[in-house]
Amino acid sequence: MTAPKPGGPVRGSTTGRPLMAALDLFGRRWSLRILWELREGPLGFRALQHRCGDMSSSVLRQRLGELVESRVVAQLPDTSYGLTPLGRDAYQALRPLARWSERWAEELEA
Repeated sequence: MTAPKPGGPVRGSTTGRPLMAALDLFGRRWSLRILWELREGPLGFRALQHRCGDMSSSVLRQRLGELVESRVVAQLPDTSYGLTPLGRDAYQALRPLARWSERWAEELEA
């Protein structure tokens, strides 16, 4: 399992610019959902799986491995998973996009 990293080829970029590497990481299925579910604090594997709509355990393990490798999520001593400082920064950076998406949805409904 290899997570996208800045400086190497990633989806959409042969140069691996940091933004493209981040978009590749967060564009992977379930990655943003995991980040979102951990925003309020650490969760154990089963609780996180349940919060993610009972996604398959193999996919959750893979995504958690990528997010841990990317230093966005950490596995804590009690085996739960939580956001790292980088993960909390990513969540904060995504909040304006979430607000924009709400306005966008309202505009499309009008």
